[in-house]
Amino acid sequence: MTETPSRVEVTDAAADMLRHLAATNGQLMFHQSGGCCDGSSPMCFPVGMFRVGASDILLGTLHVEGTYPIEVYMSRAQFEYWKYTHLTIDIVDGRGSGFSIEAPEGKRFLIRSRMLVDSELEAFGLATHGAVSP
Repeated sequence: MTETPSRVEVTDAAADMLRHLAATNGQLMFHQSGGCCDGSSPMCFPVGMFRVGASDILLGTLHVEGTYPIEVYMSRAQFEYWKYTHLTIDIVDGRGSGFSIEAPEGKRFLIRSRMLVDSELEAFGLATHGAVSP
């Protein structure tokens, strides 16, 4: 049985920050912002500080050594625009303008994206078989 690929991952630098944040804030989660506050940034919260609703979908779970699994959510409407992309959560210097808990550290999470490759499209049921190219 083939394992379904992940839609989301984290860089080593972002994983280091997540370990630090988890040590001081407990279990964490992300919600991929849909354009409010800091544009379209991944917002990190202690579990329970952001309410996930029926219109949010679970993109995947990050498994960062030294932390509990970190779930990553996005609104269903936004997912329709991003469903063909793979997301990597990274961290850079600078403060974002949102409510994500890394801001006091002088850092901000951001998304790096790429288009899904054929095998990922197939695994997620997004491949278009028999499509005719112009």
